[in-house]
Amino acid sequence: MQHLSWGHLSWLVGAKQMPGAEQTMGVVTIYPGKRNALHKHPNCEELLYVVSGECDHKLGDEIFHLTPGSVICIPRGVPHWARCTSAESLVAVISFSSPDRQTDTLEGDEAS
Repeated sequence: MQHLSWGHLSWLVGAKQMPGAEQTMGVVTIYPGKRNALHKHPNCEELLYVVSGECDHKLGDEIFHLTPGSVICIPRGVPHWARCTSAESLVAVISFSSPDRQTDTLEGDEAS
């Protein structure tokens, strides 16, 4: 598990966890009122599926409010972040179209 100031990441599938995998998959938890740093993934698309909690998700210049059961597709190279807006932590399944997901951090030092 990767612990960060805004929450934590648990990686389930990826080149490191499962050699030969063609995707990356994990679970992200974002604490109430917190958000991850603005970042982008230059080598893959991301899908984020909300299991519990709520968030505002900045995707490019737009903000989307996500609730349990919502899914958002984040195209390769598009800057984004998620801020937990509920009293409970946001828990979401995240999936990437590459086994070696890359991240370019655009602010701060803790991109997801």
